[in-house]
Order: sequence, then C-alpha cells, then structure tokens
Amino acid sequence: MPAVPPPPASTPSDDIVVQVFGRTDVGRTRDHNEDAFLVADLSADVAAVPTEVRRTISGQKGSLFVVADGMGGAAAGEIASAMAVEAILGELRTTWIAGDTNDPESFVRAIKVATKAANEKIHSYATAHPEYRGMGTTATIAGLLGDTLYLAQVGDSRAYIVRDGVAQQITKDQSLMQKLIEAGELTEEEAKLSERRNIILQALGPEPYVKVDLTHQVVRRGDTLVLCSDGLSGQVTKDEIAMVVTDEPDVATACKLLVERANFAGGPDNITVIIARFDGPGLRPASDADEIGHHEFPLPSDGTPTDAITVEMMPPSVLVRPGARPIHLGESTVPMAAEEPPKTPPRAQTPVATPPVSPERQSTGKLLQLSLLSLLVVSLVYFVFRFIAGLGKH
Repeated sequence: MPAVPPPPASTPSDDIVVQVFGRTDVGRTRDHNEDAFLVADLSADVAAVPTEVRRTISGQKGSLFVVADGMGGAAAGEIASAMAVEAILGELRTTWIAGDTNDPESFVRAIKVATKAANEKIHSYATAHPEYRGMGTTATIAGLLGDTLYLAQVGDSRAYIVRDGVAQQITKDQSLMQKLIEAGELTEEEAKLSERRNIILQALGPEPYVKVDLTHQVVRRGDTLVLCSDGLSGQVTKDEIAMVVTDEPDVATACKLLVERANFAGGPDNITVIIARFDGPGLRPASDADEIGHHEFPLPSDGTPTDAITVEMMPPSVLVRPGARPIHLGESTVPMAAEEPPKTPPRAQTPVATPPVSPERQSTGKLLQLSLLSLLVVSLVYFVFRFIAGLGKH
C-alpha cells in the first residue's frame, strides 16, 4: 500500500478522553512471565501500574501504550522486555517530553529514535553478557497525539482498532507466516497451525540495527485500541476480541475476559493486553470514519543504515518464549496475582470461510518461502560460527 500523508492532528485544546487499563498473565504452561507493558501520560510524565482504570485528558504531549514480548530463554526474555519499555520511556522523556515541539512528525521521529535506542541497549547488554547472547523482544508502540495514533512495530505483537463492533488489525506482523500469507502460500487459518509460526523476521536486541515499521491511524469517538502479545492474538480471534470489547463497557473487565479466553484455549504463552477507549469533543464521530488498517507514516530518512533496506533483508530470529514475568513500568516491578480459571467456557465462534488460493500465487509463495528459509539457514550458520568463535576467544 503506498504511503499516504497523515491528516493533521486535532488542536491541543480539544478534549480527548482516554480510559485505559492493562493486564498481564503467566498463562497455563509457562513458569514465569517474559511480557512487559507500559501505559504513560506523556503530558504529565506519569507512567504507573494500572491497578484501576485510568481516565485522562490527552494533553499536548499525548499518551503512550507499549507491549513487549521477550524471547531468549532463562531470564533473558524478561530482561529484554523490561529493558525495552524502560529505554523507550527514558528516551521519550529526553527527545519528546523535554522538547519544545508538539507536531506529529517530531512525535513519530521521537518514537522511532526511542525504539532504536531500546534495540541498541538490549544488543549491547547481550554482547557484554555472553550468557544472554541472542536475547530479544518484540515491541508494539502506540502513541496518541491529537486524534491520531502513531505506531512503531518490531516483531509480531499486535494493535487492533475496534469500531462499530468490528476489530481491524492496524499493525503488520514482521513474521515468516505474514510473508507467506501475503504471497498466497498459506491462508491465515493454515498459518495459525504451522510449525513455523514462531519465526519472526525482527526483534529488538539480536542485531545491532532494526527496521522500524512506522504507521498511523486516525481515531474516532468511541474507538477502542487493543494492544496485545501473541499469547492473546494466537489464541483469541479478532472477532472474539471485538465481541468482548464491544459487549463490555469497563476496560478492566474486558482485559480480564480476554485473558480468561486465552487461558481457556490452553494458555500456552504469556498473555498481555492493553485496552484504551477514546472519547470526547476532540474526536469526530464514528460516522466520519476513515479506513482502518495499516497506513505507513512517510517519515523522511534519518540516515541510519536500516532506512535503506527492507525487513526481508534483516537476519530472521527464531522466537523462543519459555515463560512469564511481572509487569515492568519504568523502574517499578509489581508481581501480578494468578488468574482464576474461567468458570464458564467462552461462546462458540462461527467458522469463517477462507477463499481458495490461486496456483499462480502458490507458485510465487513457494519461491518466497524457499528464499526466506535459505536466509534463515544462512543466518543460523552465521550465528553458530560467531558463537563458536566467541568460545575460542575465552
């Protein structure tokens, strides 16, 4: 989809009301939590564990929502995700909150710089600690400024907008499965069952550089943002997410119900979800709706090496998620109480028919699949060689 210029944000004096809550859970099979999340009022420079629903007026510096899903085994994943949310907030305090600009382009550039700073911090830490080599984390970062969400995406955590009872994904997974779906090799249902569904093309930490996918979405009165790790999106469909969010007006209860659904489906991974509802006179009504989807933000290049390459050229990472952890917000760590098992099963979902895939698209997809798998093999051999070489130096 070609890049389209973002619309101007609503004026800072317009009242945009944000009601937000976040929840994380270990799941049913992991022994610790490697997810982390962040909810922050950037205008007030406040980031806190949301023990209750927070209702704020989004000010001149906006609001921030982040979900990070760590990987790497042992304690590496939880360290990476905690470092990510702390580094992102810390960098935004320097480049955005303390700055004298409030325009969308400066905001998006600050989010991009913060994402890359988190990548550099995690990569440097892993380089200095060989026992954590290869650790990393996904990151889905959503910043609300005026009437527009600006997003930075690395990995396969997700952001959805729920409007008029329908959920639409506004991020794009940086994963092998997403590329095969786009090529017509697999349907979405087939991708969910694939043994390669945990292969992502990027994460914060494993490589010195990262390609940040920058997008934007105008929100309307009554819209709801759902940010989640794949512990939720891998077990709960977007139709189920829309149903829960639409039927339950309280965002804290909606978070709890979504976590219960993921656990009822087996809870094989850590589960993290942030739900934010938008309202107020600063937003136009839903009847003035813009198309919901993946809309690239055309930010001019800052000259870094990854601005000249595509995600497909980045060495792929194999996603390993062995557990779950407490929430990390800034420097605070608050353990979460174990979830009670859901007392009743979720309502059954009506299967949705998927269209057939043409032979031409299958052929194109097979070529892409072979190319990606070849890249994966070469990268793994390279990483093994580096590891062996590192052992030799010791």
